[in-house]
Amino acid sequence: MATSKDDKLRGIFKGNRSIAVLGMSRSMKKPANWIPIYLSTKNYVIIPINPKAGHIKVWKSYADLKEVPGRIDILQIFRPPEEALEIVKAAIERKKIKGDINVIWLQEGQKEEAKELAESEGITFIQGTCMYREYKRLMLA
Repeated sequence: MATSKDDKLRGIFKGNRSIAVLGMSRSMKKPANWIPIYLSTKNYVIIPINPKAGHIKVWKSYADLKEVPGRIDILQIFRPPEEALEIVKAAIERKKIKGDINVIWLQEGQKEEAKELAESEGITFIQGTCMYREYKRLMLA
């Protein structure tokens, strides 16, 4: 039987199509590369954010959140958890200007202060769980 957390995650996967990947890697050996590539095969629009990469695969890479011209539904973070609070602040600033970013997904670790700040601004915050594993578990079952 599905839990309310599972229903929430299913809703995130079904209702959001563009994923900005902050910290996307050029190295195919790193999860910060192959997880977004996998999600692109499931019809998600991937937007790399990596100031050191002009392009990753076929996608233009942006230096930061402010540079991304299109809509961002999910901000997937592949950065150390201690950077999460500053990233959330930047996401909130963008949301106030552009009206996007429904979900922030912190791939690794927990950061309660960042979670509380995001949620206080109406952004769903998922942490400590892998988007790839959750997608496979919930959407391919």
